[in-house]
Amino acid sequence: MNIFVGNLPFTITETELRELFEEYGALESAKLITDRESGRSRGFGFVEMDNADADAAIKALNGKEMGGRSIKVNQAQPKKTGFSRGGGGGGGGYR
Repeated sequence: MNIFVGNLPFTITETELRELFEEYGALESAKLITDRESGRSRGFGFVEMDNADADAAIKALNGKEMGGRSIKVNQAQPKKTGFSRGGGGGGGGYR
């Protein structure tokens, strides 16, 4: 299961994120999302682990205080693909 972890302190490292979740089972992956330009944490990440372990981690960690922040932990939603700009319109192309 892919888990979203939000409202993380900006000082957290990927190793600390991994260690936090390893208490609840084996991790397949842990990824802290960082800003492309500064390399600084954006305050959220994703952890992937077995479903049973993931459920236990979500229940135990959601709302936990970390670095003065209450972290949000829940099942990640699938990434939406594409987007719509709305509006009508024909796209009169060249012929």
